[in-house]
Amino acid sequence: MSSTPSKDDVFELTTVASNIAAQLSVSAHQVVRAIELLADGNTIPFIARYRKEATRGLDEVALRVIDDAVTKARELADRKATVLRSIDEQGQLTDSLMRQILDCDQRQRLEDLYLPYKPKRRTRASIARERGLQPLADVLLRQQRLQQPADSFLQRFVDPSRDVPDTAAALAGACDIVAETWSEDADLRAWMLQRAERGEIVSRAKRGKRSASTGAGTSSLEAGEQRSAAVGKFDVYFNHTERIDRIPSHRFLAMKRGEAEGVLRTSLAIDDDFVLDKLRQRLIRNLNFEFVRALVDTVEDCYRRLLLPAAESAVMQNLKEKSDDDAIRVFARNIRELLLAAPAGPRVTMGLDPGFRTGCKVAVVDDTGKYLTGTTVYPTPPRNDVAGAGQTLLDLITQHNIKLIAIGNGTASRETDAFVTALIRQHDLQVTKVVVSEAGASVYSASELAVAEYPDLDVTVRGAISIAHRLQDPLAELVKIDPKAIGVGQYQHDVNQTQLQKALNREVESCVNAVGVDVNTASPSLLSFVAGIGPALAKRIVEYRDSCGRFDSREDLLNVPKLGAKSFLQCAGFLRIRDGRQPLDNSAVHPESYPAVDRIAAALQMSTRDLVGNAAVVSKLRPEDFVDSSAGDFTIRDILAELAKPGRDPRAEFRAAQFAEGIHEISDLSEGMKLEGVVTNVTHFGAFVDIGVHQDGLVHISQLANHFISDPAKVVSVGDIVTVTVLEVDAARKRIRLSRRA
Repeated sequence: MSSTPSKDDVFELTTVASNIAAQLSVSAHQVVRAIELLADGNTIPFIARYRKEATRGLDEVALRVIDDAVTKARELADRKATVLRSIDEQGQLTDSLMRQILDCDQRQRLEDLYLPYKPKRRTRASIARERGLQPLADVLLRQQRLQQPADSFLQRFVDPSRDVPDTAAALAGACDIVAETWSEDADLRAWMLQRAERGEIVSRAKRGKRSASTGAGTSSLEAGEQRSAAVGKFDVYFNHTERIDRIPSHRFLAMKRGEAEGVLRTSLAIDDDFVLDKLRQRLIRNLNFEFVRALVDTVEDCYRRLLLPAAESAVMQNLKEKSDDDAIRVFARNIRELLLAAPAGPRVTMGLDPGFRTGCKVAVVDDTGKYLTGTTVYPTPPRNDVAGAGQTLLDLITQHNIKLIAIGNGTASRETDAFVTALIRQHDLQVTKVVVSEAGASVYSASELAVAEYPDLDVTVRGAISIAHRLQDPLAELVKIDPKAIGVGQYQHDVNQTQLQKALNREVESCVNAVGVDVNTASPSLLSFVAGIGPALAKRIVEYRDSCGRFDSREDLLNVPKLGAKSFLQCAGFLRIRDGRQPLDNSAVHPESYPAVDRIAAALQMSTRDLVGNAAVVSKLRPEDFVDSSAGDFTIRDILAELAKPGRDPRAEFRAAQFAEGIHEISDLSEGMKLEGVVTNVTHFGAFVDIGVHQDGLVHISQLANHFISDPAKVVSVGDIVTVTVLEVDAARKRIRLSRRA
C-alpha cells in the first residue's frame, strides 16, 4: 500500500454534517454553514444572535451540539489516521481492514479493530509465542482433524530449553494464544459488550464497613458515630442490584463515590451460563477435533480472564460517561438559573456577613456597586449587643439612604435575619431585606481577584461586599467565582472536570451575552465572558476606560489596544453604552445593522433616535417590507424587537422570599408545617429548598407535583420561591423531607 490517509482525508465534512443534521432534525446545509462559521473563529453567542440568515436560525443549544460533535469527529479522525499508520508500518494493513477502520463511527469499535495490532505489554500469549507455540495455536484455531495421534503431534513442540518441558505445557501455552486471539476479535468483543449492557450492576459493602456503619465493635460511642458518618450515606447500596439500562446517573455516581471512598465494591453481573453456552457454540466449530476438550476450557478462560473484564470495563466507562453528561447537564442548568436570577437593581445596598464570635461584618455599596464603608456589629451571642448593633445600622441606613439589605445565609444567618427584621419593624424602615446565598463567597473573598479589587480590605469585609453585590446583580457578581465553587450540582467533584468546566463556562458566557454588559461599569470578570473578549482584552478595556474616561460609543472600543476588527465584530452587539452618541449602542442591534435601522427610520421619515424605543410605531411595521440583500428576515425581525424594547433585560422581576418567623433551627420544625423557601439545587431525583434553618430540605421528585413528572427541572428551577410542607424531620442525620403536593 503506497500511503495511508491523513487525518484531513479521514475527516469527511459532508458525512459528519449529515450525521449531525439527522441528530438535530435540521438540514445538512445549516450544519455545514455552522461548522464553517465556527471554524472561522466566530463564537457561539455571536452566531446564534447575528448569523441567523446563514444557519437559518440555529440556536445556542444546537450550535453547541454541532461544535461538540465536530470536535469528537475530528478526534476520531485523528485516531483513525494514527491507527492506520501504525498498522501500515507493521505491513498488515489490507484494503478490507482499512475500509472497516474508515467506516467505523465509534471509538470503541475502532480500538477493537486495532487491538490485534496494538503494541502491548507481555502477556501469557506473548510468552507462549516466544516459546515457539504460535504454529500449534494456529492448528487449534483451524480445528481440523490431525493426520497423526495427538500426543505425537504435540511432542514436536516440546522444548525444555524454551521452557516447554512437556506436551501439557505446550498445549496450555498454545491455548493462551488462542484465548487472546479470540478475545481480540472485534465482532466478538462487540457482541460481548451488548450482552454485558443487558446485565446488572452490583454494589456490596466492603468487608467490615457494614458493621462499622452501626458502630458495632467500637471502643467508644464517639468512634462508632464517626464511622457511621463516614459510611452511613452509602448504606442503601450495601446490597444493591440494578439493571444497567435503567440505573439513573445519580445512583451510579453515588456507587462510584462509595467505591472511591473505600466503602463499596461495584461489579458487573451477567448470565454466565448463557454467555458461555453462546461462546462455545460460536467458537468451537468441530466437536470431533482432537483437542476439543482443551478448547472448551479455553473458551471459559477467554471469557472470565479476558472478555468479561474488558466488557465490564467498557460498560463502567460508558456508564460513567453517560452519568457525567447527565450530572454536568444538571449542574449547567442550575448555574444558568442562578446566574439569570432576578436582580434587585441599582440601589444603595447593605451587605451583612453574619457570625457569632467574630461578629457580623457590614458593608455598604452605592447604586453602582462601589464600596462606601464597612464595620462590624455583634447582635448575636456571645455579645448580644442588640442595641449597639441596631444603632449602628440605623445610622448607616440614614446616612447613605440604604434601600436594600442583603444577609448571607451562612452561620448565624437566621439570628441576624431576626435582628434586622425587628429593627425594620421597630423603626418602620422603608428597606427591603433579603437572605442571599453565600455559596462561593469565601472562595471569592480570598481570591487574587478580590485582593486586586479591594487590596486594603479584610477578607471578611470583601465577603460582605460580595453579598451586597449578589442582591444588586447576581450575574455580575457570580461571574467572579469559579462556577464549581457555587455548589449547585450533583457529584460535581466526581465527573470529568474538563468537560464540567467547559459546560459551565459556556453557560456563563451565554448568560452574560443574553443579558448584555454595560461597558462603562462592568468589571473585568464580567467583560471577559462577552463574546470575543476574554480575560486579557477585558483587562485592557478597563485600563483604557480608567485612563481615558467612559466610552461614548461602541466605535470607541476600536481605540483599545489589541481590540481589532474581528474582536469588535464578535463583542460589539453584546456591549451596552447608556446615554452615548448613538442610541442604538444601548440595544442588542449590532453596529453592522445600523444602516438597516437608518433605512427603516428614513422610510418612516423619523430620526433613528426617535425610532428607538417607540414601540407604538414599531408594532405597525412589517418585517418583509425592509428585507434586502444586506439584512434578511431573521435580522429585520430581531431589529424590530430591539427597537420596540431596546436593551430589554431577559431576567425576571425581583421578588424576595419570606422565611417563617421563629423558625431558626431544625429543632423548630414539625411535620405538617407550611413554609416558604427558595430552591437552591435541582437534581434528577428532586429539588433542595432553603427554608431558613441552615439545612436545605429535599423535595423528592415524587413530591414535586400532584401529577407524575420525569424531570424535576420541568416544574422547578434554582432560585424559584416555593411553598412546601414538612413531611419528616430527622435532626440526628440533618435530613428534612418536604413536599409541594397539595
